[in-house]
Amino acid sequence: MSAEEETGFEPATGEGPSPPGPAERRAAAVRTAFAGMVQIRRLTNTGHAVPEAVPAPWELHRPVRAVALALEASGLSASAVDASGRRTATGYRVEAGTASGTVRVEWLGPPGSGAAHEEDGELTRCAAVLRESGWIALLYRGPRRRRFLEVEPPVGAHRQDGR
Repeated sequence: MSAEEETGFEPATGEGPSPPGPAERRAAAVRTAFAGMVQIRRLTNTGHAVPEAVPAPWELHRPVRAVALALEASGLSASAVDASGRRTATGYRVEAGTASGTVRVEWLGPPGSGAAHEEDGELTRCAAVLRESGWIALLYRGPRRRRFLEVEPPVGAHRQDGR
């Protein structure tokens, strides 16, 4: 039994090590998880004309996980860090945003990787994927002129607890 089978599937957020195991096995797990998310949308968003185009209530409770899954399922690469916290791969990093229910997406890489020069184009690709998945993704320029996305649910999407 693999480590992933023992702990359950977790989408790559860019904050941990690269996912273990063969790439084919990981790709199959991502496809299965994403298909499950789409099915949950179909079953829970019955009041919407296109239920698959709107985040499901569970996604609103776990936006970092939902956004990371959408990005990984699209084939975009996640960044990664080693045990000491040193960045080892270039790609997206997903973390909780400053406002409740929002997510921040950055494009990061190891020193000298050129990630800063790629971030505008790659974050634009990330934003397109997330918009296609029903999220609002806005591109901002932060400290040191680094760009990032702020991702939030669409207007009218509410968590089941009313927030």
